[in-house]
Amino acid sequence: MKVPLANLLCITVLASSGTSFPLERRGAATGKEKRVQYAAWDDVNVLAHGLLQLGQGLKEHVDKTKGQVRDISIKMKVFNVTISELGKLTQRLQEDSEALKAKAQSLEERENVVLNVSMDLREKTEELLKDRKKDHERMNKLEEKVDGLMQGEGLEAANGNYSDARTIQLMLEAQNKRIDDLVERIKQQQEKLDKQNVRIRTLQHQIRMNSERSSLKREDDVHLNASSEQRDSPVAMASDCHELFLRGETTSGLFTIQPTDSEPFEVFCEMTPEGGWTVIQRRQDGSVDFDQLWQAYQTGFGNLNGEFWLGLEKIHSVSKGGNYILKVQFSDWRDEVQTINYPFRLNGEESSYSLRILGSPAGNLESSLSTETSGVPFSTRDKDNDQKIDLNCAKQLSGGWWFSNCGRSNLNGRYFVTPAPKQRHQRKQGVFWKTWRGRYYPLKTTTMMIAPAEIENKS
Repeated sequence: MKVPLANLLCITVLASSGTSFPLERRGAATGKEKRVQYAAWDDVNVLAHGLLQLGQGLKEHVDKTKGQVRDISIKMKVFNVTISELGKLTQRLQEDSEALKAKAQSLEERENVVLNVSMDLREKTEELLKDRKKDHERMNKLEEKVDGLMQGEGLEAANGNYSDARTIQLMLEAQNKRIDDLVERIKQQQEKLDKQNVRIRTLQHQIRMNSERSSLKREDDVHLNASSEQRDSPVAMASDCHELFLRGETTSGLFTIQPTDSEPFEVFCEMTPEGGWTVIQRRQDGSVDFDQLWQAYQTGFGNLNGEFWLGLEKIHSVSKGGNYILKVQFSDWRDEVQTINYPFRLNGEESSYSLRILGSPAGNLESSLSTETSGVPFSTRDKDNDQKIDLNCAKQLSGGWWFSNCGRSNLNGRYFVTPAPKQRHQRKQGVFWKTWRGRYYPLKTTTMMIAPAEIENKS
């Protein structure tokens, strides 16, 4: 039979009080009889009650301590399980990392092999071209001899020599044809190698991104178990359309990009076999009014799936990170298309987004953009930055543009559907490029797009 702790304490106290509570009082006279005095019953009750409360408090403290010990044991078990899972996760991540490293090394070896093959093919091509040049020289000499024989004396001898020369000429022509076939095959092989190089670079970029995501995931998992908070690992956005192309995107359309030190924004990407172009302007049907003020041209306006202007600040944020190419493409009302490319640099708002052309344009047209080394600032009708002292080109011609002397180009002018206005002062407000179709010919479509300069090496 179990006896409560408080009752045992009470019995012990009462037992001890019966033996030790009596108080003896000795008198002065030795002969008197000793008298024993006991403590009052109320004092005993108070003492017993205090001891009962003390026992009850000790019991509650012991029970609370047992509960805390149980909680600590449970938490230790959970912690041990978490540590075990973290160990397994770390081991899996290490295995994935090793596999990625092995794959990257294999790709680098393949790239080196491709580069070596490409160099060998280039050397063979140069040798074939040299041989072809020598054959052409020999053929020219033979043709000169044939001409001399045809004009010389002795027709029979001439006919015999001509027959021999003709045979040699046919042999040389056959050899030249074989050389041309070989050169064409080498060009096709070079194109395949270039495409394979692009695929290898894309795979390397994907491996690098996967490695970064794995590293971020590992850090997030460790932080998650330490703080009991779940977070998703961030994936960096592409800075332009060409980076999206290198990541494997090959279809033109709308994408979100985030250049360095800029907020994300949506763009239209024109994907080509050579790479991705970020479209900054499009005119095609006159559905959007381009006679806008400075604020609109700075931030952008229109519909990315139709006519639009991307915005000077966005164009600057994309192109400020390196060497870029500006491609200008337009068509006339007979659907003939022309293209011209410029190496360029667009400065920031502090210089009114001045445009600097850094070299000669690539294409069959003469330039209609100013090539001044200091650059040409952008102008609108409410912010006159052109070089005409007595005239506001944007107000005179309509739309915003990099006007120098008002007369060479304006792809943001008024859109005229044929037939164009008969009055010359109205036609000069249209969309025009002076070095193609003239000053007063309104173009049917225009597209402006930008991409890193490296894209030209693949085109």
